[in-house]
Amino acid sequence: MDRLKGKVAVVTGSTSGIGVGIARLFAAEGAKVVICGRRQEKGQAVVDQIAKEGGEAFYHFMDMTDTASVEKLFADTAEKYGKIDVLVNNAANVGLKDGRVDEVTLEMWDQIFQSDIRGTFFATKCVLPYLQKNENGGSIINIGSMASCGGDLSSTAYACAKAGVDMLTKYTALQYGKQNVRCNCVRPGLIVTPENEARVPQALKDIFTSNIMVNRYGCPEDIGYMCVYLASDESSYVTGQVVNVDGGLNSHVSTVAQFRQMNSRTW
Repeated sequence: MDRLKGKVAVVTGSTSGIGVGIARLFAAEGAKVVICGRRQEKGQAVVDQIAKEGGEAFYHFMDMTDTASVEKLFADTAEKYGKIDVLVNNAANVGLKDGRVDEVTLEMWDQIFQSDIRGTFFATKCVLPYLQKNENGGSIINIGSMASCGGDLSSTAYACAKAGVDMLTKYTALQYGKQNVRCNCVRPGLIVTPENEARVPQALKDIFTSNIMVNRYGCPEDIGYMCVYLASDESSYVTGQVVNVDGGLNSHVSTVAQFRQMNSRTW
C-alpha cells in the first residue's frame, strides 16, 4: 500500500464523484493529498474520511474559472509540503446535454470551454514549475471523456473541449518529457457515483451495459486505480497516452449490441 509513499498529489474537483475515488486511493497508497474545489463542507468531509482511513489530506478552496485561486492552490501546497509531485486535472463542467451545433449558444460554449479545457490548461501551466524542480520530475494526469472518441447527437461543446484535453496531454508530454514531467489522459466510460446514481436512468444503464464488454458499468475506483498507476514510478516509461477506462465500450464496432440482441454474429 505504499505505491505513492512520499508523494504530494493535488486532485482538482475532488469534493465529489470521480475525484473522491481518486483521492482516497492516492491516500491509501501513501500520498499526501490536496482536496480542492468550491464546496468546503464536502471537501472537508472527504478529508475527514481519508483521515479515518489512515491517510493524510487537507482541503483547499479552488475555482477553476478563477486564475488567482488556482495559483494560490499550488503556492500554498508547495509551502505546506515543500513540493508537488502529481496533479490530477479532474475538475470540469460536465455539460453532457449542451446540445447540437445549431442549439449551442456562444455563452454555453464559452462556459464549458472555460472550465473543461481552459481550466485544465491553466492548472497545468501553473504546476509545471513545481514539477520541474523535483529531481524525479512529476506526473500530470488529465481526466478526459469518451465523448471525445467520436461524434454524437448532442454534447457538442463538451466533446470538443474534452478533445482539446486529449491533445493538450500529448503536447505537454512532448514539451516537458526531457524535464522528467510525464502527462497522460484517462478517458472514463459510464461511471456511476454516489452523487449521480439516482439521476442515471435505468434505460441509459441498459444501453451502456449492452455495449460494454464486461458485465457492469464503472465506479470512481476504476478511474482511481488507473490514476494510481500513472502517478506512481511504475509508469515512469508511460507518457503522452490517452487511456480508455470504459469497460471496452470504444473497442468494438457500433453494431455489436444490436446483433447480440438478435443472437447473431453478423448480418
